[in-house]
Amino acid sequence: MSEAAGSLAVALGHGERLLAAAPAMAAQQAREILAMVPGEPAALDLLARALARAPEDPEGWRILADARFAAGDGAGADRAYNAAVRTAVHDPAMREAAAALAGGRIAVAEPILRSQLKRAPTDVAAMRMLAEIAGRLGRYADAEALLTRAVELAPGFGAARQNLVLMLYRQNKAADALPHLERLLADAPDDAGLRNLHAAALGQVGEYDRAVGIWQALLAAHPDQPKAWMSYGHVLKTVGRAGDSADAYARAVTLAPGLGEAWWSLANLKTWRFDAAQIATMRGRLAGALEDEDRLHLEFALGKAAEDAGDAAQAFAHYARGNAIGHARGGYNPDETARLADRSAALFTPAFFAAHGAGGDPAPDPIFVVGMPRAGSTLIEQILSSHQLVEGTMELPEMVAIARRLGGKDKRYPDALAGLGVEERSALGHEYIAATRIYRKTDRPFFIDKMPNNWAHAGLIALILPNAKIIDARRHPMANGFSAWKQHFARGQGFTYDLGELGRYIRDYTRTMAALDRALPGRVHRVIYEAMVADTEAQVRALLDYCGLPFDPACFAFHETKRAVRTPSAEQVRQPIYARAVDEWQQYDTMLHPLRAALGDVLDAYPGVPDDM
Repeated sequence: MSEAAGSLAVALGHGERLLAAAPAMAAQQAREILAMVPGEPAALDLLARALARAPEDPEGWRILADARFAAGDGAGADRAYNAAVRTAVHDPAMREAAAALAGGRIAVAEPILRSQLKRAPTDVAAMRMLAEIAGRLGRYADAEALLTRAVELAPGFGAARQNLVLMLYRQNKAADALPHLERLLADAPDDAGLRNLHAAALGQVGEYDRAVGIWQALLAAHPDQPKAWMSYGHVLKTVGRAGDSADAYARAVTLAPGLGEAWWSLANLKTWRFDAAQIATMRGRLAGALEDEDRLHLEFALGKAAEDAGDAAQAFAHYARGNAIGHARGGYNPDETARLADRSAALFTPAFFAAHGAGGDPAPDPIFVVGMPRAGSTLIEQILSSHQLVEGTMELPEMVAIARRLGGKDKRYPDALAGLGVEERSALGHEYIAATRIYRKTDRPFFIDKMPNNWAHAGLIALILPNAKIIDARRHPMANGFSAWKQHFARGQGFTYDLGELGRYIRDYTRTMAALDRALPGRVHRVIYEAMVADTEAQVRALLDYCGLPFDPACFAFHETKRAVRTPSAEQVRQPIYARAVDEWQQYDTMLHPLRAALGDVLDAYPGVPDDM
């Protein structure tokens, strides 16, 4: 026997003698052996038996888990990692980090956790806590990466998987969240919170019937959940059941009169009118103590009530207070949008596109409808999706996600597009087509992506999907600006909270699209909302011609089309076109000076664009 083998045998024998009387010391002995002889089977066996007797050893469990993971024993590794999580409370560093995190002292918790992961890279409990910090700071991609690694190592780590679902959901990655939700529900089928999340995720990918069924069952078992009633109302509105949706929202505010989002959801039906008692209830709630989120929603709801009553001054005051709350939360930087427009205008030239030549995925399937929110994009979507060859989906996040990834952390977008070769552009186009397949529920050959913010990525679309159609929905800047300002959006439209910033945003959007028009004449088809209202037939025929679609009379009866619509205009596009929205902004004209000033010559040139653009 060699000297090394003899020393190993002596150390193992010592560990075996400690096992009965001092299992924690036996575990320590096994860990010391493994530090010198990684993966030693006899030491791992000793460690497992010692931990069974003295389990309060997170480091020991991690070492055992790592060894089992490396050996391909996924189930054994999962059990060991979960034991490490359960016993992490006995680790002084983890206790300190947890206390700091609970107290909101992120600056204290973060370095402790980073140090812990540097020392123990597979500490799934530390990964989950560090992911929570990343989530609180809005670094959702970082949180997602940490949690994905945690559940890869420990598939049974339910808390980490649930956190991963939330991170994916916040990034509009419902399709990726669904498998995790279904695994969680397999272990806890009666968990009301998980069922609620499951229904919400199904709604995000267009599985509305399944979502409705889940909420119906959930509310039958738990009828006193106001937020569940509100979520149920959202999906009912989407599928066109406006009356049932209103009933669900009304049930929510009855159960929780201070739930501002439910009041705003009623107002956001557009066809709803508040009675005097409901207005009094909302005003009473505003007079009391409220979270900012509820106060914001109530101000917008009361603004809509005052507008319906013809009191423009009071409506404007409510909208202004609601927008002020939203603006104070921050999150939008108008200078970043201006820089994006500057870089786009500089990059997207005729020479740039000529130099790049052919490339991208040739699929003709996507029809992108871009532009400002509240510019008539939902109307265009409804008209086109009434065609027998076109499927309406929703505002899809995939192109934004691709652009964000290309820009990277140093925000080199869109400059990074200059370096894309033919194969890379083809792969990106294919990625988009594949990623959006989950939203397509029919065999129609064309589908609509109605994400308005994709105007910022129209150049990217042209590069990676050369046969896709791009439709730019445009509306009078004052009408469009005011309509967006008085509309509280759930997410993604932070520029709407300030009239001046909104005007700047419209300018940046206009000059970005003007640059693309110069570089690729005719590539984008523009629909002017006022022209659509004035001569619907001519505009619809021009739209179909651009898309290469044969005439379909159903496009003129778009309001009769039964389909899910997930935007604030859902109820409006289920009615025939009407002209009253064209000039509604004018009664507020004297109050909209910041918007007018920021728009500048974009307003004067409409429906064209300023010469210097």
